[in-house]
Amino acid sequence: MRAAIFRHGDFVVDTIADPKPAAGQVLVKTLCCGICGTDLHAAKFTEQFIERSRRAGGRWPMDPSRDVVFGHEFCCEIVEHGTGTEKRLKPGTLVCSMPMTIADATVQGIGYSNDIAGGFAQYMPLAERMLLPVPNGLPADKAALTEPIAVGWHAVQKARLAPDDVPLVIGCGPVGLSVIAALKVRDVHPIIAADFSPGRRALAQQMGADIVIDPGATSPYQSWKDVATPAGYDGSRYAQLFGSGPKQRPAVMFECVGVPGVIQQIIDGAPADARIVVVGVCMESDRFEPFFGIIKQLNIQFVLAYSGEEFAQSLHHIAEGKVDVTPLITGHVGLEGVKGAFAELANPEKHAKIVVQPWE
Repeated sequence: MRAAIFRHGDFVVDTIADPKPAAGQVLVKTLCCGICGTDLHAAKFTEQFIERSRRAGGRWPMDPSRDVVFGHEFCCEIVEHGTGTEKRLKPGTLVCSMPMTIADATVQGIGYSNDIAGGFAQYMPLAERMLLPVPNGLPADKAALTEPIAVGWHAVQKARLAPDDVPLVIGCGPVGLSVIAALKVRDVHPIIAADFSPGRRALAQQMGADIVIDPGATSPYQSWKDVATPAGYDGSRYAQLFGSGPKQRPAVMFECVGVPGVIQQIIDGAPADARIVVVGVCMESDRFEPFFGIIKQLNIQFVLAYSGEEFAQSLHHIAEGKVDVTPLITGHVGLEGVKGAFAELANPEKHAKIVVQPWE
């Protein structure tokens, strides 16, 4: 089969051996696979990516001296069943899966493995028990966005939202946009979103943000305060100590940037008792001042990925029209276009999500 291979720090298109499904696995044909921000990090900062993974317990055990085929946001078509499968889904069925497979009793990640090719290859061996059929005739490129949408859905579940919360999303790249989509599904309003990029601000509106802020012109935290503060609110220490007067609505703030310094900015701007959900993956060392979090009694929640149930829910949200991923898909490429797509995704005004189609 053909694949876009990350080899010695660059992408090349080459032929590799077709995978053979082990017991309990199904051979699938990869129809579409999104390029993730984590893929960009792994390609640009490979040694840093591997070192962080090693310290975190080896979540992504990638050897840069060997070939690796990226791709973990995929939609596929069943080709054939391996031994020991129930054959509950027929060949030709479109399916999604969490980016992992199971061989015997071993769970193996897909997307950063030297041994199992990810979605930038034409075929993959997936575990039958993890396959989800794509419902409602949903096109493969939209179904492939189940994985990134599940990231936002998981973050919003971890926020423990209450009906009176006022959410603020800092950063409107693909992660922030998926959080906005999840907040819209949960019907928590108004959704405030902030990004320096005009293109991303436009996408935030399309995905469901009610108020969109350019932080270069307006403070997102002041915008949140303007919305969440009722008439007659008294922010003095005396009033807060004795609970007199109307209350501010609770704050839940999503950090969706993943660069050093942003957590401290949110700590500085957040009101007392705010909940901060860190969704952006920062691959560098960062620092913040705990004193201000202590004084304000802030709650900081770090999140990653999703559960199996959240992944399945996200697929159905897309298929049922609760989340429209159409605005997110800004480009399609074949295998030969992967290298250029990685370069183009550095421009937030041009792209949000580029989908790889290995057979084009």
